[in-house]
Amino acid sequence: MNAEQVMQELEALGKERTKKMYCANGAQEPLFGVATGAMKPIFRRTGIDQPLAEQLYATGNYDAMYFAGIIADPNGMTEADYNRWMDGAYFYMLSDFVVAVTLAEADIAQQVADAWISSGEDLRMSAGWSCYCWLLGSRPDREFSEAKLAGMLKQVEQTIHQSPERTRYSMNNFMYTVAVSYSPLHDLARETAERVGPVEVGNEQPGKSKQAGKRISAYDNIMKAVEKGRIGFKRKHVRC
Repeated sequence: MNAEQVMQELEALGKERTKKMYCANGAQEPLFGVATGAMKPIFRRTGIDQPLAEQLYATGNYDAMYFAGIIADPNGMTEADYNRWMDGAYFYMLSDFVVAVTLAEADIAQQVADAWISSGEDLRMSAGWSCYCWLLGSRPDREFSEAKLAGMLKQVEQTIHQSPERTRYSMNNFMYTVAVSYSPLHDLARETAERVGPVEVGNEQPGKSKQAGKRISAYDNIMKAVEKGRIGFKRKHVRC
């Protein structure tokens, strides 16, 4: 399949209700509103195709950019390629659920994610922390440095409440993911999350008052995971 054919099929799968939902979360035109599950039949015909992924991502169409992440070759992309994709990721559903997810299957994942975490840019920092969540939730514990992750937990504890909006979400999720998916630091992550306490989010969205914000708690979610016996959870695949 070529890019034009994929775009035609994506357009045919678009739903107005899905489009409105994506827009409510920050998506911008152009987009069709395609449910992610509806893309799987197209993927079965394209397979992994990095040149096609590049063409689709470059369209700026949200649905095409999402599908690009599904068919991309993670190890066929360089750090410069991932940075270029991040430049086009204008909201969190692209930064955290397309670019970070694709990066999580690459050999250079930690290297690139570390650079993003240090960037000072909200969406890049969010993608960096999110990438570690995808990594920890899918790769064996032996692939990670316990000392490094402990240092990252300390960084979260010291900076999360002063960090930008999306980064707070991802840092909060990082504490949860370490506690659930990285057994060596379960206790430290749980204790860190307890000290951090609830994290305020939702106050920086355009058109919403401070009262529209909410609080999220990694600690509460960790304890729920403990009760459900989910400690040690690893997913088989990062991408759908």
